[in-house]
Amino acid sequence: MNLETEQREQTFYITGMDCASCAATVEKGINRLENIELASLNFSAEILRVEGDVPPEKIIARVRELGYDVTDQSPVSSPQPPVSNRHSPATSLLPFMWQRTNTRLALLGAVLALPGLIFNEFLPMLGLESPWLNVTSVAATAVAGFPVFRSAWRAVKINREININVLMTIAAIGAVIIGAYTEAGLVMVLFAIGEALEGFTGAKARESIRSLMAVAPNEATVLRPCLDCAGHLGQDGYSGGPCPFCGLEEQRVPVVDLQVGETMVVKPGERIGMDGRITAGTSSVNQAPITGESKLVAKEVGDEVFAASINGEGALEIEITHLSTDNTISRLINMVAEAQERRAPAQRFVDQFARYYTPAVVVLAALVAVVPPLFFGASFTDWLYRALALLVVACPCALVISTPVSLISAISNGARHGVLFKGGAYLEALSRVQAMAFDKTGTLTAGRPSVIRAQSIHCEGADICEPCNELLALTSAVEQRSAHPLAEAVLAASAQRGVNGRYPAAADVQTMTGSGVTGEVNGRQVTVGSHTYFDENIPHDDFCPLVAAADDAGYTTMLVSDGDKFAGFIAVSDAVRPSSRAALSELKQLGVSPLVMLTGDNQATAAKIAAEVGVTAVRANCLPEDKVTAVSQLREQHGQVAMVGDGINDAPALATASVGIAIGSTAQAMETADVVLMGDDLRALPFALRLSRAAMRTVQANIALSIGVKLAFLGLVLAGLGSIWLAVLADVGVSLLVTVNGMRLRKWPFARTG
Repeated sequence: MNLETEQREQTFYITGMDCASCAATVEKGINRLENIELASLNFSAEILRVEGDVPPEKIIARVRELGYDVTDQSPVSSPQPPVSNRHSPATSLLPFMWQRTNTRLALLGAVLALPGLIFNEFLPMLGLESPWLNVTSVAATAVAGFPVFRSAWRAVKINREININVLMTIAAIGAVIIGAYTEAGLVMVLFAIGEALEGFTGAKARESIRSLMAVAPNEATVLRPCLDCAGHLGQDGYSGGPCPFCGLEEQRVPVVDLQVGETMVVKPGERIGMDGRITAGTSSVNQAPITGESKLVAKEVGDEVFAASINGEGALEIEITHLSTDNTISRLINMVAEAQERRAPAQRFVDQFARYYTPAVVVLAALVAVVPPLFFGASFTDWLYRALALLVVACPCALVISTPVSLISAISNGARHGVLFKGGAYLEALSRVQAMAFDKTGTLTAGRPSVIRAQSIHCEGADICEPCNELLALTSAVEQRSAHPLAEAVLAASAQRGVNGRYPAAADVQTMTGSGVTGEVNGRQVTVGSHTYFDENIPHDDFCPLVAAADDAGYTTMLVSDGDKFAGFIAVSDAVRPSSRAALSELKQLGVSPLVMLTGDNQATAAKIAAEVGVTAVRANCLPEDKVTAVSQLREQHGQVAMVGDGINDAPALATASVGIAIGSTAQAMETADVVLMGDDLRALPFALRLSRAAMRTVQANIALSIGVKLAFLGLVLAGLGSIWLAVLADVGVSLLVTVNGMRLRKWPFARTG
């Protein structure tokens, strides 16, 4: 259990739930407490969030009063399941079931019900009748049904609701009253085993999320001072603490003890224990646990690395930049675990349907029991039996579980392949996307442009001359305060030419949205801006042909002024991502059109990139507000539209789209977008689309199957052709079928098949 510093918001980790109905029971019970503003329980993650001024002890007591429990640790964000969690995932079904008291009682009940099942149901022609068969069947009802009866009583007493446990209790007691002893026992046994099977599949779904966390190491090697050094005690007055003679030494410590600013040592082949920045060494790193990319990524001093990545051939020293609870893998796990809270419209439909469906069938069952005997002289026992069978048919388990198990399986699969869905709602929204808009820089291109040319108005004609170096030095002084990808290119070029330290970083730097940046360098106002901005503000007629030629060649040009005079221009080129063309080609095959590139570059540069990647339309010279307008127009024309950007300067357009998709594992990307592509491989985009469509097809098939079987048994029961225990068996069977069908999505392949 994790409590906030204030009791306004509290988080609890709930155990003992088998199905979504259990979560609804707990949620309703907590909401009935005084001073509770909102209680929301995520069944898939077993996380209960409570808002209100209520002591935690009171909340825990209510949870336990309802028959469930609270643990101290998140079941999905820890590689090891909590000791107190009696529903922790087991490696196989039988060990999982045997560790539960409720299931052991059900298995004992099955043994007691077996004689009645054989001689009363399967072999009645033998004529073997004995009161002991009825006694064992009633005993089976009592033993297997005790947890169900208890849960039903709690639901009525605390929540004032009729849930599935209440329906099963009424059906079992009613069956005993009319003498259907064997069926009463079978109802309880099958229902209890079915609940256990649902609990097992739910645990397996949570285990698939936990497996993401299991890739992170528990320990790391860190450089720390030698403490209380026995070899130097007493030397020069040293009496303990950090040893001044030994310096730093390698120590193996738990990752939870690592602090920001400390230095890790990662040997070749080791997993990196924490997010950080390389301070010494070069290597190739396998980032597949985070980004889903199978290729190795070259890393050198200054590059960022992720916890759970696998180091390659070189030893690295890494400065820790995040705590264990805030690193990329932890944020990834938490977001996946919480994704179910953003319910898809399909899931909300199922929840609403089940809410009205169950009471409606209860009313129908009452009418079936009363109307025929009362008005048509039919057998009361016969029609009461049919009414009890209807109550069993009313069980919404298969329907309720049909959607969440599919969505969480798809979401966890996506996370393993570097695609983070922030919720089931976004998974469903992506499946309906008809058109996509793309930012250029950092999305379709690598976002790491390089300076091709720096030309001053005083250029001396050489490949590299002093006036051009001066222009680059002035520009880099301003761009030091900018986060734009083009700024990185300027800084890299100035460092390469050795002029990066000629001027201090500019003062009073201001960003001119969509136009450039300006700042004061040694008392001189230096502006770096777009061609459009200079056309409107600073004369540069003599250089227009040169700038236009660079634009026509497909380069991005940045014009520079010193005071109010034009000083020259810098031409920059950004390489297209190797995966862009393949990704867009597959999107076209999937029927997504148009594919529109939105960029602030001029038309010539935009057209050059568009031809390379294969977009179907281009909108150049876009300011941020122009991108928002473009996305809004696409929504009006095509309905569901996705916007793909780098998550840094595309936030308004991402928010405007039906689905905002960010590429990159930065904190900005993970917070801004609805879907995050954690790696640089854009082929994850068509994978995400195919996965979302497969998930919604699975959800629709599960819903249709669940409702179809319900309606079929409804007809059979009313016609007198169905039995109580067969109705339970069918419900358990359908629940398992939709669960297995949904869990297939955990293995949905990244690459297109067939």
